Amino acid sequence: MEVTPFQQARILAEALPYMRRYDEATIVIKYGGHAMGEEQQARDFARDIVLLEQTAINPVVVHGGGPQIEAMLKKVGVQSQFAGGLRITDAKTLEIVEMVLAGSINKQMVGYINDAGGKAVGLCGKDGNMVVARKLTRSVVDPDSHIERVVDLGFVGEPDKIDTTVLMQILGRDLIPVLAPVAASADGGTFNVNADTFAGAIAGALEAKRFLLLTDVPGVLDKSKKLIPQLTIEEARALIADGTIAGGMIPKVETCIDALERGVEGVVILDGKVPHAVLLELFTELGAGTLIHN
Repeated sequence: MEVTPFQQARILAEALPYMRRYDEATIVIKYGGHAMGEEQQARDFARDIVLLEQTAINPVVVHGGGPQIEAMLKKVGVQSQFAGGLRITDAKTLEIVEMVLAGSINKQMVGYINDAGGKAVGLCGKDGNMVVARKLTRSVVDPDSHIERVVDLGFVGEPDKIDTTVLMQILGRDLIPVLAPVAASADGGTFNVNADTFAGAIAGALEAKRFLLLTDVPGVLDKSKKLIPQLTIEEARALIADGTIAGGMIPKVETCIDALERGVEGVVILDGKVPHAVLLELFTELGAGTLIHN
């Protein structure tokens, strides 16, 4: 459907109050490996990010790359192992993870944003000791014996200390930081960090006005599979307790709650495959996912 110039002008006019709401605000956007999709989708996302920066918003992009890592591991003949839904990262796997996340994917995203007219800067958590992580431990329960055991995930970490010095030098200067979820260890080594967790920690440290978690589902769904537009922290915890929020959505919601408790004003889980999902969420009344707030 072709939009007339009159309709375009009306859309812009209706978006103005929302643009004013986020004027000079920091918005952290986690762009997932599955949400990245095809090249055109990634380029459309890049254009939307440039538009945010042009409207006096400070966007910070954190990207994942699970499918791309899996493809490269398969290409070089490294077999992945998982425990409790997390990749076990040995030294050989870590080398591939860092190469893909901080290398090819990061620079590809930077290139798309620059091509759309922005000025992107590609970084990872190791730059300026932005994110120092500690080793992540996970317990899993054997389905047969029901015995709980601690699993060694190798070089998998969780954020321990966040230093925003580098980001504060970038934000507000027409530059768009694009962050890969690779973190430093206390001894100068490297940890692979879950991208959702990494993004939530960055959003909390920046006390972002919004943290947008782009994924491959519409948001948080109720028991009849309908989208829940808004949730408080208490309501979200209750839905986890009664089993409405289950599976892979649990760690995402827990990341959102953690970000809110660190000072983020609002967190939104939304479908990154929806065209212009970020703009729909920020600049329209209906939004595009589930808003979780204090």
